Amino acid sequence: MLITTTNSIEGKKVVKYIGLVSGETIIGANIFKDIFAGIRDIVGGRSGSYEQVLREGKNTAVNEMQQYAAAMGANAIIGVDLDYETVGSGGSMLMVAATGTAVIIEE
Repeated sequence: MLITTTNSIEGKKVVKYIGLVSGETIIGANIFKDIFAGIRDIVGGRSGSYEQVLREGKNTAVNEMQQYAAAMGANAIIGVDLDYETVGSGGSMLMVAATGTAVIIEE
């Protein structure tokens, strides 16, 4: 299935707009990641553990969105938007939402 953030696909014609699809996930970050990320904030550098959590959240949300689109008969999703938000007490959890328009494109 083709998934794109653009509203059209170069060289392909959208033959049917099916509807809005979305996928959401909420992932908790544990205390050890918080401690090591705090240390990295002080000494500089990237936080690989948080980057991995972001990737996991994005992949899970996009995969869920793709499954819904396939169940609706779509072969592509256009106009995809990813939103990241912290939730929970003290922002201890990360919510990732992927939304887009399920369509059928010409083969």
